[in-house]
Amino acid sequence: MGSSCFARGNKQNLHVVREFLRERGLEARVVVRGGLCHGRCSLGPHLIIDGHAYEQVDPNACLDLLRRHAESEGAG
Repeated sequence: MGSSCFARGNKQNLHVVREFLRERGLEARVVVRGGLCHGRCSLGPHLIIDGHAYEQVDPNACLDLLRRHAESEGAG
């Protein structure tokens, strides 16, 4: 995770992701990994889900994105 994104809130986003997966029993089916800096610090935090990139993701938006992706995959 890039340090700027981490400082801008990705620490909280990571907590949201882990809790979302835990609540749904998806930890074993989903890979979560940090990435290096995308070079777009002013638009962070960044989040990539199933190849879809999102910018300026706060914890509320993170949860909404996770729900939307889970529903589209039938895991919601």
